[in-house]
Amino acid sequence: MNGFDRQDGRCCLLGVDTGGTFTDFVYYRAGEIQIHKVLSTPQAPEQAILQGIDELGLERAGLGIVHGSTVATNAALEGKGVHTLYIGNRGLQDILSIGRQARGELYDLQPRSMAPPVAGHDCLQTGGRLDSQGEVVEPLTAKDLEILKDEIVRRDPQAIAINLLFSYLDDHFEKEIEAVIPEAIFCSRSSDVLPASGEYERGIATWLNSWVGPLVAGYIERLQARLGGVRLSVMQSSGEAIAADQAARQAVRMLLSGPAGGLVGAGYLAAASGRRQLLTIDMGGTSTDVALIDGSPRLTREGHIGPWPVAVPMVDMHTIGAGGGSLAWVDTGGMLQVGPESAGADPGPACYARGGKEVTVTDANLILGRLRSSAFLGGRMQLDLQAAEKAMDRLATRLELSPERAAEGVIRVANEHMARALRVISVERGVDPRGFTLVSFGGAGGLHVCALADALGMRAALVPVNAGVLSALGMLATRPGRQLVHTRLGLIETLSDSELRQAFSQLAQGGVKDLVREGIERDLIEAEYALDLRYLGQSYTLTIPWRSLAQVENDFHQLHESRYGHRMAVSVELVNLRVALHGPQTAIELNRATRSQPAEASELLTLCGVDSPVPCYARAQLAAGQVLTGPALITEMASTTWLEPGWRCTSDDTGNLLLEKLTPE
Repeated sequence: MNGFDRQDGRCCLLGVDTGGTFTDFVYYRAGEIQIHKVLSTPQAPEQAILQGIDELGLERAGLGIVHGSTVATNAALEGKGVHTLYIGNRGLQDILSIGRQARGELYDLQPRSMAPPVAGHDCLQTGGRLDSQGEVVEPLTAKDLEILKDEIVRRDPQAIAINLLFSYLDDHFEKEIEAVIPEAIFCSRSSDVLPASGEYERGIATWLNSWVGPLVAGYIERLQARLGGVRLSVMQSSGEAIAADQAARQAVRMLLSGPAGGLVGAGYLAAASGRRQLLTIDMGGTSTDVALIDGSPRLTREGHIGPWPVAVPMVDMHTIGAGGGSLAWVDTGGMLQVGPESAGADPGPACYARGGKEVTVTDANLILGRLRSSAFLGGRMQLDLQAAEKAMDRLATRLELSPERAAEGVIRVANEHMARALRVISVERGVDPRGFTLVSFGGAGGLHVCALADALGMRAALVPVNAGVLSALGMLATRPGRQLVHTRLGLIETLSDSELRQAFSQLAQGGVKDLVREGIERDLIEAEYALDLRYLGQSYTLTIPWRSLAQVENDFHQLHESRYGHRMAVSVELVNLRVALHGPQTAIELNRATRSQPAEASELLTLCGVDSPVPCYARAQLAAGQVLTGPALITEMASTTWLEPGWRCTSDDTGNLLLEKLTPE
């Protein structure tokens, strides 16, 4: 990380996760962890970051920041990228508009038309066409380049995306076009962004990179200018960090920047408690992300951002618009709905007393007594119960229910949305969730963890230490790295081990140079090799770790049979080479519980729907090994855990809460 020793126990590292409602901070120095939260400033995310650094009182000299940014994500989802030209081969300039002709609903006879990614008049065509063997079909002439230069001057774009056929075989035509583009214009080449087969997916990735790239570059430049001498890295969608000065050129790899940090943090802390098979739920203020971890977070090359496929590696997760700030409303049929619209950070839930008038999930939890007004953000932010009740009265009147029953309804609807999302990434993929541990984090996750585990028949859950800021903690636990891919088509039987070793080495060279440039010692860089394989004639591939050709072919047959129920007696085809490069991980020492005496309840509460008084505990006061039986409320600075009746939790020696479903007598 720009020469920063991430393994040095004396290091000063700050993890920052910019969310839709809050910006989270985890500061690590000399084995001690300090956490903090401030309200996000969506129009200028750097303001919240600077505010948090100032409130933490941090010296910027010698500080290293690993940052999860939503700039690329928000720009893509809101359709607010910059004016971008797309350059393709002659007759193929409409690739992005045609796509794969896939429909969201197969039997919808009147699908809604969607605007193409790039308007027709901004799609340019030129020469420089190759065939599937890399042979020139049509040259790129001096006249072609002159026409392109004139069109670029006339259209005055902020960014350009170049996507020529089979450029992953030979990139010299794309480089010739790039050379005539003015330096002031942000430019992406498909042979650099995603040198893999699939001209549509490669083109979308290249266009996305250019469309949001200038926004990411401008944001990082402003942030670095305001931070002075701080060493800044950015989390990639694949869960690895990249130096800020290189991140702007790889904007498409930052679309799941923040959520990736949460998965890294969840896996890191769960492993410390001996849990490796996990379902994770990250419930923040605006949205909820769910994922499955079996040893390590899964990566996918079939992710989406809005309606567009994103073929660069990213953590495999499912996102829904159900968070603490999700708005509750009544549809025209009189049914209660929750989300996907959110109150966000401004005005926020009604109880924030910042002008919000509509009921949110946070307001419902406050009315039910599961949120403590005086304990929110460690008492730094007082919640307004009367404002929440006033908003709930209006909703309850429309539903013809009492405010308490309406609040329970809001929670139940939100829980069902999240349970459905958890089934999508487990049950619908053939995974039985009952043998997994549900790991809940984000500011609102602990309030819903027991209900969600019950909904999926799960008997174990975990609320990690500092769960409310776990994505920021994951920024510290991540490793600098790169995910590299290059298409190399050929039958396995025609290749040799030495040939592949050489190809892997060549592919890794560029990524190794980038990591060395960031200050990572070459000897500390680890490389993992894999192949994308398929049966000859198939369209889709399986990724197999590479050891030897004989072993990888056998592993492919076994995985195909396990995944699809059969194997085939046909040749196996290599499609892509993949290299994962990783630098060393920061040696984070978690704060250990020092209390030996079990904590007493700080107060007894009356909660809606619970007959007996509910004890409330301060999580920081729990002793290692202390056991609590629900119902109980456990508060901390950045989140609250609602331990429902029928559940028991144990605080381990690092402060993780291990939840267990009690068996009825």
